[in-house]
Order: sequence, then C-alpha cells, then structure tokens
Amino acid sequence: MTAAPGRRSSTFTRLLRHGFIDASAAERLLDSPELVPLRDDPVLLEALGATADPDLALLGLVRLLEAQRDHGARQELLDTLISSKPLRDRLLGVLGASTALADHLTRHPDDWQALVMYESYDLHPGVEEFEAGLAEADDPVSLRVAYRRCLLSIAARDVCGTTGVAESAAELADLATATLRAALGLAEAAAPEDAGLCRLAVIAMGKCGGHELNYVSDVDVIFVGEAVEGADETKAVRAATRLASHMMRICSETTVEGSIWPVDANLRPEGRNGPLVRTLSSHLAYYQRWAKTWEFQALLKARPVAGDLELGEEYVSAVQPLVWKAAERENFVPDVQKMRRRVVENIPVAEVDRQLKLGPGGLRDVEFAVQLLQLVHGRTDTSLRSGTTLDALEALAAGGYVGRADAAQLDEAYRFLRTMEHRIQLFRLRRTHLVPEEEAELRRIGRSLGLRQDPVAELIREWKRHATVVRRLHEKLFYRPLLDAVAQLATGEARLSAEAARERMVALGYADPASALRHLEALASGVTRKAAIQRTLLPVLLGWFADSADPDAGLLNFRKVSDALGKTPWYLRLLRDEGAAAQNLARVLSAGRLAPDLLMRAPEAVALLGDGDGGGLEPRSRPHLEQEILAAVRRADGAAQAVTAARGVRRRELFRTAAADIVGSYGTEEQPAEADQGALVDRVGGAVSDLTAATLAGTLRAVVREGWGDSLPTRFAIIGMGRFGGHELGYGSDADVLFVHEPRDGVDEREASQAANKVVSEMRRLLQIPSSDPPLLIDADLRPEGKSGPLVRTLTSYEAYYRRWSLTWESHALLRAEPVAGDEDLGRRFIELVDPLRYPAGGLGDEAVREIRRLKARMESERLPRGADPKLHAKLGPGGLSDVEWTVQLMQLRHGADEPGLRTTRTREALAAARTAGLITDEDAEILDEAWVLATRVRNAVMLVRGRAGDTFPSEPRELAAVGRYLGYGPGHVGDMLDAYRRTARRARGVVEELFYGAAER
Repeated sequence: MTAAPGRRSSTFTRLLRHGFIDASAAERLLDSPELVPLRDDPVLLEALGATADPDLALLGLVRLLEAQRDHGARQELLDTLISSKPLRDRLLGVLGASTALADHLTRHPDDWQALVMYESYDLHPGVEEFEAGLAEADDPVSLRVAYRRCLLSIAARDVCGTTGVAESAAELADLATATLRAALGLAEAAAPEDAGLCRLAVIAMGKCGGHELNYVSDVDVIFVGEAVEGADETKAVRAATRLASHMMRICSETTVEGSIWPVDANLRPEGRNGPLVRTLSSHLAYYQRWAKTWEFQALLKARPVAGDLELGEEYVSAVQPLVWKAAERENFVPDVQKMRRRVVENIPVAEVDRQLKLGPGGLRDVEFAVQLLQLVHGRTDTSLRSGTTLDALEALAAGGYVGRADAAQLDEAYRFLRTMEHRIQLFRLRRTHLVPEEEAELRRIGRSLGLRQDPVAELIREWKRHATVVRRLHEKLFYRPLLDAVAQLATGEARLSAEAARERMVALGYADPASALRHLEALASGVTRKAAIQRTLLPVLLGWFADSADPDAGLLNFRKVSDALGKTPWYLRLLRDEGAAAQNLARVLSAGRLAPDLLMRAPEAVALLGDGDGGGLEPRSRPHLEQEILAAVRRADGAAQAVTAARGVRRRELFRTAAADIVGSYGTEEQPAEADQGALVDRVGGAVSDLTAATLAGTLRAVVREGWGDSLPTRFAIIGMGRFGGHELGYGSDADVLFVHEPRDGVDEREASQAANKVVSEMRRLLQIPSSDPPLLIDADLRPEGKSGPLVRTLTSYEAYYRRWSLTWESHALLRAEPVAGDEDLGRRFIELVDPLRYPAGGLGDEAVREIRRLKARMESERLPRGADPKLHAKLGPGGLSDVEWTVQLMQLRHGADEPGLRTTRTREALAAARTAGLITDEDAEILDEAWVLATRVRNAVMLVRGRAGDTFPSEPRELAAVGRYLGYGPGHVGDMLDAYRRTARRARGVVEELFYGAAER
C-alpha cells in the first residue's frame, strides 16, 4: 500500500520526533500487513519512542508478529500490546535493547506471554520462582530455552526501570543458581550410580557468589565432594568429578539454542592444574598451607548454591575463619595492590580507555577497594562480611571506615557503570566489558539510561565523570597507607580492647602504658562515629608512634590535637581519607617538642599535613609570604595587631617547614626518606630565611604606617647578615641584621635618625612581646663598632666608617650581607658600597690572612662552652660549621674579586664555586660539604627535639635517640651516629688544617 505524499510526510516527521533514525525504513515496517491495524495508533508510536532504539524495537515487533503461528495468535499479541501497558513497555523495551532476546522471541514466539504477568511476586522473583520456570527442562536444549525465557523477564523489568541494577544483578545470580541446580539435576539423572556414591556441593564464587551477576559472565564455582556413608572416598571423588564435569558441559556447550554461559572452576585450589573436585579436608589443607593472598580475597564471595547445601555450608564455615585472617599475612596489602596493578597492566593498550570493568576508574577499582577494606576491618567487625559490593560499601560507611560522602559517590558511580555494562552486554548477550565505538550503539546505551537530549555526548560525559570519581576515590581508599599497618596488627587489636591496647603499648616500648591507656580510652571509647574513626586510626598511629624515639609523647600530643579539633568535621576525615596525613601527623607529633608546640598553638595547621589543597608541606616563596603578611598588616587596626598577625603566619610556616623536614627525614611507607641530606638543609635554611625576611617586611610596614602613615621621613633598609643573609637560618636562629637609612630630600638628618631608631626599637619590641607565637629576636651586633656603635646609620655614615676604620673581621662579616626588607634601592646601594670591602681587588694581604686565623683560633678557645666535648660541638668544634665556613669565606675574601661565582652569601654555593674554579679539590670540597650539612642537620635536630637551640648532642637518652632517628639511625644505633659524626668532623678538620691554617699562598 502506497501512502499519500502528505500523509507520508506527516508520518515521517512523527517518526523522527519519536526518536527513529531511519524514518523511511520505519514507515515501510509500519505499512507491513502485520501492523496495518496499528499503523496510526499514537499509543504504539509513543511506546516505541520510549525505547532505547525505536528502529530496533519496531523491527523486532514486526519479526515477532511474523513468527506467530496463525492470525489468531497474531491478533492476541496485538490486542494485548495495545490494551496492556505493562506488556507494551516490557516487550518493546526488550526489543529496543536486545537483538539477542528479539531473536529468542522470534524462535519461540509464545514466550512473549512470560511478560504479561504483573503481579507483586512477579516483580522480584527469587531462586524458587526461577526453579519453577526451569522445572520442565529435561535436556540441555530445553534448559537453554527456559533460561532465556526467565532472562527475558529480568531484562524487561530492568530496561523498564521496575528494578534497579542491584536488584537485576541479584536476580541474574538467583537465575544462575536455579540453572546450576537444574544442570546438576540433569547430570545426576544421566548418571544415577555416580550420584549415589557421593555428596557434591557447588560453591558459587565471584559475581554469582556475591549476588551481583552480569547478563553474560562466566559463572565461577568451586566443587566440594564427599563420599556417602559406606562408599570409598577415591571412587566417590571420581564420581563427583564426572558429575561436575557433566554439569559444566550442560551449561557451557553450544547447541542449536546456543549456550547459557561458561562455568569456570579455575578459582579452585591450584587452579586449572588442580583436581576439579576435592574433599573438604583437602580444601582446608591447601588453604592452610599453600593458598596465596588473592585466593582468600576470592573466598570473600563464596556461597553454596547447588548440590548438597549442607556440605556447602560446612565448606563456607570452615574457610571463613581463614578468610578473615588473611590480612595478617606478611605483605598482605602490597600483594592485593600488586594484583590490581597487574590487571591494569595486562589490558591491551588499544582497549584501556574503553575498558568499563578492568581499566582505571572501572568497576574493578571499586570492587578491589571495598574487598581490601573488608578483609582488613572485617576481622573484628562482622557487619562488613558481605559478598555483595554495594552492601559491603554501605556497611563500611556505616562503620566509619569510609567517609559517607565518598561512599555515596562510589555507590552512585558503581551503579552507573554496572548499568552501562548491563546495557552493553544485553544487546547481543555477549560477554564484553568494552564501551562500543559506533555512534548508533552509544546512542542506544545513552537512551536506555534516560539520556535523551544528546545521548552520545551525555553518555560519554557521565561515564568519564563517574570513572574519574572512582579513580580518585579508589586511590584514596585502596592505597591508603593506613591499611597496610592495620593489616599487620594481631587479631582483636583493631577494636582496641583495653587489655590488648595495654599489651600492645608495652610491647612497642611505651614507657607509661597506664597514661597511654587513658589517652586511648578518651579517644576511642563510645559509639559515636568519631570514636569509630578513631578506632580505625589508632592501631596504625600506635605503631607509627612506636617507630619514633618517644611514642608516649606522640600519643599525648595526638590526644591534645584531637581534643582541640575533634569537633571539627574535617579533622578526622583528613586523617582517615588523605593518604599522607595520618602518618605525617604521627611523625610530627613524636619527633620532638618544637613541631608539636607550634601545632598546639594553632591546631588547625594540621591540615597542612594532607594531600589536598591546603598548601601541603612545600615551602612557600618569599613573595607569597610577603603578600600574605602585608595583606594582614593592611587589614589590622594598629601595629600591635598587625605584628601579631605576621607572627601568626610565621608560626604556621615554621610548623610547615619543621613538619616537612621531619617527614623528609623519617620518610613514609610510600615515600622513602630524602637521600640528599643537603637538599633537606637547603630547604629548611631557605624557608626559615624567607619567612624571617617576610616577617620583618610586614613588621616594618606596620610600624611605619602607625607612626608616620604612608611614608617614613627617611629611606630605610634592613640588611641580612650571618646565616640570615646566607639563607641558612635554623629553627632557633636570631635574625642578624644591619639597619641603614637615608634622609629624604628636605628632611633634617636628626629627625631622620630619630625616626629610624624609633622604627628599630618598635620592631624589636613588637617581635618579642610574649605571646603564643615564638618571638623573633633581632641581633644587630655585627654593625660597625659592635654593641658600642649606633644601632642605625645613614648610608653616608657607613661609607665614612668603612673607608677610615673598617677592620678585617668586618669585611669578613660583610660576606654574608644581603638586603632583606625595606627600600630596595637603598639596599642595593649598600651592597655596592660593601662589595669592594668583601671582595677586595688583589685579594687579601698576608697580614690580613694572619689576622683572620688569629681571630678564628681565639674564638675556638674562648667561646667553646665549658665542659662541652669539642669533638661533638656542631658549631665551634673541630670540623664543625665554623671551621667549614671560615675556610670557604677565606677563599671568598682572597679570590672573590676575580671569581664571580664566589660572590654569594651562601656557604654551599661558594664552596661549589671554589671547586669549579680549582681552588679546592673535588674530594676536599665533598668532605667539607658533607661536614657542613651534617653539622647543620645536628643543630636542626636538637632544636626540633628539645624545642630550644643547641650546638651539641643532647645527653638525655630519649632526646639523643630522637636526634638519631632524625638523622636516619634506628633504635640502638646512637653510638653509630656519634662515631659517624666524629669521623666526618675529623676528616673535615684535616682539610681545614691544610686550607685555612696552611700556607698563605693557597
């Protein structure tokens, strides 16, 4: 029949509006004799347009109508289709989503009636209903037909949204259970003698065992066989093996109706090389002696489904205790992580980006992360022992082992990815996890998920979004360093019973277990979510604290921080979810007094220890610091408030620097200790020096603004000296400086001098006011005439003094001069003034060299503290800082005018330049550099451990051990540390004797 052009055009437009792609072909199908009665029925077009692929649904409907046995059957289908919305939605939904099920309906045209029922029990069938649906199957072919008929009903509810993805997966697993039972029944009917000899249990594994099966998936099983009473065990196992093999063939072999799915028994002991069927005792012997970690992970999902269910339950009961001890195995967490990485590495490169299951951000990432958490924490929390991924994830969130927000995002992503996987497999009922590349297939999948505006683009966007979420959260959960340590605790300790905690602490070296126990009780008792998270964290933290020299202090400090921050929602979440935060905090809290003291004054700085956007432990640049401090000064009411804000920034940044130093020195389980000790020293020296400069700049701005407004009557600059100018400040160093000013045009010099002196006085006062922030001491003793000279001079006064009165020691001290704050042009001109003094043309005369040597010798004899061991004094002892620095500085004074590389305020840079210039051999330079770095590290360690500056090793054993840990020496190796220091210093002193005290011509 030929349609009129106008009508054709109208129908064509309607078809396009309802989502048909090939409207011309659809018109021809609607004109087919089978559909003539319904050609213009709007109900049919609306229903077709609601399917995933209207073209496919219409073609499938025509094929089904053509396949009906007679006109009466065809009319019954049409009448029911129009009058029954449930059938219409289900049937057309399936036809629009699956060519494989359309083929089945064409071969078995009466099976559409399986979709007519819409009773409540029909909505959520279980094993019993599926067994009834398979009951009439009496051979492999009829079993396949009955299986497809049941599958048809699952798919119909799925694509119509009557059931969600979790319910559909559970129904598929129940259908698989019923099918395995039916197949085993057929095998037993074919070999009644074998069936009479043995008890055979079929244990579902993998997704079938976990009640979360796909449409097309291998069904993983393990077989357990036992002899019936009076039978020979060997013969019984052989009989059970024959039955199991036949059952597998019934399901797996291809017939005229295709196959059902492969039955895979490779998860059994020894894999495909092991016997197909074992007795229960044989299984247990293998798992107790030979099993690998992944085999226990697989047993998480073990569930008896067919055969002798009593035997199956015995098997599960016997292996479950072994499963929950798997986390105690050596290298458990690394083994699981390694297996996951191996899976990803084995994906063909061309498929990685399309892998929905195995690729990064795929389903397996969620499953592995959840299973690892289950195995670690399920030892003591039985609520986690579920084989179903989503149920286990919900339990993990309820128990505080996973953040609620993370769990919700993972749940949403997993459901989306599983639904997408179902739709891909349903189309042809083929086992695949690859996202198709053809636009038509992507469009069908997108529409099936309710994405109708731009199905392809929306599908890809949603898929990538969920994959990104999974990848991010998988890395947080799966690779969380906390798990590795928790997994190595003895059973029972993850819940921290009082007695277990006491024993644990005594064993780990806690000196005061009674006090420590009180801290633990305060932290972990109760039923709140906070307490649950603490119970997760504390077993790990206890071990990390014990890895330090003072675990008691670590635990006490952790309690103080937790008391201060416990009510803030982000604190425990940070420690639980950010990979580095918990271990970093443990290191910082147990490494000594300085970092915890800084943290306690503002506990919110603990956020710096995480992996997130809080700045982390990387030191901030001087411009960044100055910008923050100057902004705080502008907002403040008065100089006192402004300097308080500046000192607060300084305290926070000192904590950041100290924490980074400790973590870099100790290392973490993911990141080993920094091998380059010099890099650690440079990082601390640079960070503390930049911070001091920024603090002085902010304080100067605050004082000037309060006393004089926008402009001081004199230009003013601060010159860093000593370690400050050399970018080598330690945690306890004073700020050595010179102050220089220059009156502005028209300003009386006396007025300018008074203003400059008032600025200095006020700066020193404000930076030393007692408060919760550490003071910053300003030391101007290196100025001309020392303590007897004026505190501030004009540039002209400096010039006159240096021209007439300058002594050798002052030229020596000026080697470290560098502008750090104030008027940049004035600072630059000061440096131009002093450069000829510190890098004299022609070098130093012999008398000047002798003078420097005399000064050095006198300093060694007079300034060394009484009773101190010179060989262990890091600053003034032989081979210490003073030895190395004076040796390098002598080369700078003598050769700086000719060697530009020597014109630096930094010791290590100058030493490297001297080496390049041939002024020192490579070997001698390395010896001096090693000694200087080690001595600096010792001073930093002493400050970190004791909370106050010191130049020699502590005498108190715990403090000495803590210095040792910072320097990389484990428990019991303090003697090795001291020997190594003496040896390094002795070698350096030998070089100093030759280069500094040796022949003048050098």
